[in-house]
Amino acid sequence: MAEHIIELQDVTKYYDDNLVIDHVSFYVNKGEFITFLGPSGCGKTTTLRMIAGFDLPTSGKILLNGQDISLLPPNKRPVNTVFQRYALFPHLNVFENIAFGLKCKKVVNTYQNESGESYTRTEKLTKQQIREKVEKALTLVDLEGFEKRSISTLSGGQQQRVAIARAIVNEPEILLLDEPLGALDLKMRKEMQIELKEMHRRLGITFIYVTHDQEEALTMSDTIVVMADGVVQQIGTPLGIYNEPANTFVADFIGESNILNGTVVGDKKVKFCGKTFDCLDEFELNEPVDVVVRPEDIRMCRPEDGILVGEVISVVFKGIHYEITARVGKYELVINSTESRTVGETIGMNVAPDGIHLMKPKYTTNVYDGVITKHNTVEFADGEFECDVTQLYPGSHIDEEEYLVKADGEKIDLTDVEVKVEVGLHDITISDDAEAGGTTGRIISIIYKGDHYRLIVRTEESEEDFVFATEDLWNENDLVSVIIPKDKIKLTLKHTEEKR
Repeated sequence: MAEHIIELQDVTKYYDDNLVIDHVSFYVNKGEFITFLGPSGCGKTTTLRMIAGFDLPTSGKILLNGQDISLLPPNKRPVNTVFQRYALFPHLNVFENIAFGLKCKKVVNTYQNESGESYTRTEKLTKQQIREKVEKALTLVDLEGFEKRSISTLSGGQQQRVAIARAIVNEPEILLLDEPLGALDLKMRKEMQIELKEMHRRLGITFIYVTHDQEEALTMSDTIVVMADGVVQQIGTPLGIYNEPANTFVADFIGESNILNGTVVGDKKVKFCGKTFDCLDEFELNEPVDVVVRPEDIRMCRPEDGILVGEVISVVFKGIHYEITARVGKYELVINSTESRTVGETIGMNVAPDGIHLMKPKYTTNVYDGVITKHNTVEFADGEFECDVTQLYPGSHIDEEEYLVKADGEKIDLTDVEVKVEVGLHDITISDDAEAGGTTGRIISIIYKGDHYRLIVRTEESEEDFVFATEDLWNENDLVSVIIPKDKIKLTLKHTEEKR
């Protein structure tokens, strides 16, 4: 059974009032190469910094070999960190950079006196011990003979190796790597990916790696932890995460995917793009699902032999395959194939059952906590919206004084009444005119679902999310206003909900 060297137990991290890590739990096995993967701002570097001891968790525990190290300072932890900016000393040569930490290090040596009694003494390493350790580290990173070279004469890849050598010379139990290849060009990055994996094999220590590069994670890792919004989305092997994504975020972020709306129409049968396919996943009859089909799992054939028939609208050569986009009715599907096709050509398409992956939709409606204002509007998600408050009491109406009058004639002042607000995924539009809607926010996610885009807009103050479908293409981080028609806002009295 694998031994857990690091374990995070329900770790949460706030910076001031900003939630960065939200109840994260996972473990790292001894000797494992584990990668934290996610977009910028997802919390992966903060997680690494808490393991290193540079940041402390707001709550939860970090265990090292079963011992709580949550409050232990960095210099007391058996870990070393390699940063994206290598933080080498430009005035020191390669040998001196690597030896820097060793010169400060103290070890406990055991001696015997003339009477044969043992005693210990805390001493610095000898010059010979330091030289042996530095030479061994240089050999591990393939920089033998570079001892006297100036840092300024080294390439980016060589500087990165010096930074790794400086970290491993201390013989840590765990090596933390925070996007260490980010400053390298593409060719050098690919070479270093292979070298790092080989270095991990030779050293036999635990590597914890941070990156936003999916290919890097898939190439090097034993285990990948996919993160978004400070939450772990999925943990698994590269192959497992690629073939069985837990949700549409993972499916979209790891590699390319066709993500479509589907409905289960029978035992291991799903309908999408207007056609029924056999699949391997079991769901309830008539249950709506997200369907994920990888581009390489769509097989092209003659039109008469395909379940789907479409027109080729784009062909792009990608070096090892062609990326072909086909329009099937109102849907667009991306196909990766070693065979090319011609724009305008009609093709058939089939997908085998094991190429279809079904998931429960994460988003089915938008729900918020709201408050009715004195103007009979509703405030929620950092904004104010027109609404129909008469839906709170069947048979009611608004009188000339703006009071709600119930069916039995009772007058009610709804000011500050708490309500539950529901808005459908197809009932929201956005505008680049900041004054056009009831609130504003930035687009934080765009996923194409075959015939529409699923967008998420997040408000800036309370960080409420609006999830909705649109046919229009926007850009991530656009500042937009959120528009919801009055008749599309469903209100329910909060106390009524609680009684249920």
